[in-house]
Amino acid sequence: MIEVTRGSSPLVLGLPHTGTDVPEGIRAGLNEVGRALADTDWHIHDLYAGLVEGVTTVRTPVHRYAIDVNRDPAGVSLYPGQNTTTLVPLTDFDGRPIWMAGAEPDEAEIARRRDAYHAPYHAALAAELERVRAQHGFAILYDCHSIRGEIPFLFDGPLPDFNVGTNMGTTCDPAIEALTLAHCEAAEGYTAILNGRFKGGWTTRHYGRPVEGLHAIQMELAQRCYCLKQAPWTYDNARADRLRAHLSRILTDLKTWRPT
Repeated sequence: MIEVTRGSSPLVLGLPHTGTDVPEGIRAGLNEVGRALADTDWHIHDLYAGLVEGVTTVRTPVHRYAIDVNRDPAGVSLYPGQNTTTLVPLTDFDGRPIWMAGAEPDEAEIARRRDAYHAPYHAALAAELERVRAQHGFAILYDCHSIRGEIPFLFDGPLPDFNVGTNMGTTCDPAIEALTLAHCEAAEGYTAILNGRFKGGWTTRHYGRPVEGLHAIQMELAQRCYCLKQAPWTYDNARADRLRAHLSRILTDLKTWRPT
């Protein structure tokens, strides 16, 4: 179920939200809004494919509506006091219910999905980070995300193109944060922010332990930069190729970065 491609460099790419697979027993409970799967990180695995050699990738094909592998398995909110979606979302990013009445998952069902889909993804991700750290003495997790650029339920106004998250500088070496942000800010025609609305999800916060040689950084991209920003979310090759050039520079520098 979990797709792993092993590389020999210190860099590991996490791909938690690109999947569109919904097990049939779960899909049956989704309403029309939910079955649209609008909150997918559309095409992100294609956007990052082949940008640099030697990176490890860990991807789940299971959609976030089944369970969100970038949420705390205990159900603790990432952003207390702000609108967000939960471990098993009850609404989409616009605040609309995604389950048919009476089909909302109960605690027993959430626990089942946590064991079936959340735990295997993180077992694979943790294993690859440990493998890489054992080989190099450190590992860098780059968590790949994207989202619609305008979602009033979640944030005011348009989202910047590059949204770098390090949980206020706690999840990685300052040099990793600095070089990533520098590339984003130097990208002509794009906007960027550090630790804005998206400061890094549970994955970044959980694995980012710089003192132990585990560095984590999240990149949330505005989908307008590479695909149609509404259904059918068509991949725009020209926009994507332009964006891929900048992403390649970021990943190349992260791949060759070494602690001092």
